Formats: sequence, C-alpha cells, structure tokens
Amino acid sequence: MLRCRPVPNDAGIPQPISCDLHLPLCAEEDKNQNSSKNSSSNAKASTLLALPGAALLPAPSPPPLRSAAERRPMGTRLAAPVAGMVMAECVQVGLMIVSKAVMSNGMSNLVFVFYSNAFASLILLPASLIFHRSGRPPLTPSLVLQFFVLGLLGCLAQILGYAGINYSSPTLGSALLNLIPVFTFLLAIIFRLERLNWSSSSSLAKCAGTIVCVAGAFVVTLYKGPAIVTTSSLSNLHNEVFNLHHKLLTPESNWVLGGLLLVADCVMASSWLIVQASVLKKYPAELIIVFFYCFFVAIQSAAISFFVERKSSAWSLKDNMRLMAILYSAVFGSAFQVGVSTWCLHRTGPVFVSMFKPLGIVIAAVAGVLFLGDNFYLGSLVGSVAIVVGFYSVMWGKAKEQKKDLAISVGNVEPNKKKVPLLQTIVEEM
Repeated sequence: MLRCRPVPNDAGIPQPISCDLHLPLCAEEDKNQNSSKNSSSNAKASTLLALPGAALLPAPSPPPLRSAAERRPMGTRLAAPVAGMVMAECVQVGLMIVSKAVMSNGMSNLVFVFYSNAFASLILLPASLIFHRSGRPPLTPSLVLQFFVLGLLGCLAQILGYAGINYSSPTLGSALLNLIPVFTFLLAIIFRLERLNWSSSSSLAKCAGTIVCVAGAFVVTLYKGPAIVTTSSLSNLHNEVFNLHHKLLTPESNWVLGGLLLVADCVMASSWLIVQASVLKKYPAELIIVFFYCFFVAIQSAAISFFVERKSSAWSLKDNMRLMAILYSAVFGSAFQVGVSTWCLHRTGPVFVSMFKPLGIVIAAVAGVLFLGDNFYLGSLVGSVAIVVGFYSVMWGKAKEQKKDLAISVGNVEPNKKKVPLLQTIVEEM
C-alpha cells in the first residue's frame, strides 16, 4: 500500500500533496468496487479524512434554525387562528342582530358607527401602549397615511353594511357577506398575496373550497326544505323575543337597495383585508393598527354625521337599548372582533380570514334554533355540510402551501463559494 507524503518545493516548503499523486484503493473499496454510488461516495469521504490537509476542508453548513412556532405541527399552529375566527364570527352575528334592533328604533347608522369606534379607540389606546410598550416599531407619515386609508375603507364598509341591514334584514346580510371570500381571493391574486397555480393541488383545493363554501352559504339562505328539528313555544325566552324576532325579519320598503348596499359592503371589506395585510407586513403591531383604525373611523364617521344628522335627538344615548348596543359594538365588535381578525390575518393571510364569513350563516341558524325558536331545515343541514367541506378544502390547501414553503426554507442552504484546497479537488475527481 502506497503512502502519501509531502513533497518540498524549490523553497523548501512542504506542500500538502504531490501534483502527480495517485491515490490507491483501500481493501474495503476493492471488495465493494461494484457497489452503489452512495457507498462509493462514502468511501471517498473516508479516504479524504485520512489524507493530509483534510483540516483545510470547510465544514458543512448547518441547516437554518427554525423558530418555536415553525417547529410545531401545522394543526397546532392553525388551532388558535381557527378558534379566534370562530369567536369573531359569533360576535359578528350578534352585532348584526343588535344593530338592526337599535336602527329599527330610529338610531342613525352613522351615529352608531361613530359611537362604537370612539368608545373602541378609548379602550384600545391604553391596551396598545401596554402591550407594545417595548419594541414598538416607529411611526412614519406614510404609515399614518395607510392607517387613514384603512380607516376610510372600514368606515365605508360599516356605513354601507349597517344601511344595507337596515333596508333588508340580518338574514340577507349574513348571506351576502359570503361574497367576501370570493372578492378577497380575487384581489389577493391580483395583488400577488396569494399564489394561483392550476397545476398545483393546493391552489386547486383553495379555489374549489372557496366556491363550495360560498355555494353552501347560499343554499342555507335560499333553500329551506322540510323541517328536521322543530321547536315548540314552551320556553319563556321564545315568548319574550318573538316580537323582536318578527321585527328583525320583516322586510323593509327597499329590499333591492339593501342588497346592493351589502354587496358594496363586501367589496369594501375585501379591500380592507388586502390593505390591512399590506400594512401588517410593514408594521407588525396588531393592537396599534386596530387603535388607529378605530380612531380614524370615528373621525371620518363624525365628519359625515355632523353634516347628515343635524338633530340633537339623533345623538342621544338616553335609551338603554342604544347604550347597550353601542357598548357591545365597541367592546366586542370593534375592539375584540377587529383585533382578533387582525391577529389572525397577520399569521395566516387575508384569504384564511375571509373564509370564515360563510360560518356566520351556520352560527345564525344555530342561534335561531336555540334563542329565537326557529326550526332547523334540511337546507340548513346541506348548506352547513357544504360550508364545512369547502372550509376544510381551503385549510388543506393553505396547510400544504405552508408545509412546502417551510421545507424549501429549511433545505435552501447556500453552497460554499469559497475556494477549496487542491486535496478536495483531487478526491472529488476519483
């Protein structure tokens, strides 16, 4: 067996190896000469470690470190956003019923929007300062301008939405809010916040899930079928809320106008989700964003209300029902719901948040059976199943995309571009 030895040059300095070196095969390599390519590469690596100058070889780059959130399973990471959005939709259904009740008693939708967001901004100001007391990103004029645009879109969405419910009913409002996932998905593709690859199973699952989810929501609204669960009028609660329930579902004089206003509300709400996703990338402080949003909505709605509502009676809060509705809207509607939606949007994206809008139909149907004495029809069951199937289809596509992105980020190790010693070049050519 030949041995490798350094060969001195003219200056007497030993070199790592002679240029005409011919490395011999070891005994194990003679036996496994016809083995697979992986075994051959392992033998070359063993020879490399035994040769002089092996210490000059660069160490392999370690894989990039992952955060604690990335190391958790995908289902665990999505559990909190799912629970948060379910609670937000429950609050949304209650807000639609409460707002319809107070506006049916003569309260202006503009004044309702102003009071709700004004009280919410007072609640969110100390909360945002406490929660983001350290590591708060700096505010710039461009960010404040984006907050103003975000508030303008939200103000228009709230005014149009409450006006549409006032002209129609919460039932129609819950149905047409299911257009938000469609508009959001289209806008997200246009602004490249979502990827659409027709050859990818995840993109196809998200597209199909969106269509099925919206179709199921319209089935719940437009098709009743035979009653599956019937409720009797034995409970005192049903007798107490019957008059309110009848009033909420009674069509107003202009049902078509209410539907058009609700469609415009869906467009504004979808645009609001897209703009908010863009703002969160630049300023990832959720509570501060929600505070500025409610603050600008209060200012903008107040400016409009002062020109439209000149009577002092329109601003009165002596009615206990008005005060309770405004407090509910401020605490749960503006502060809690918008805050949770913003937090979920920051972690999942606008399409994920908008996909929970059809869930409001299911929540409204369950609330009607439990609290208003409504019957549960076959159409509600079929539509609810379609909503669940479409929702899980979108969730599966979203989870698959995130898993793929995580695998790419972990395996994307930059190659070492430094010059390698001559020894490594010779061994790689073997």
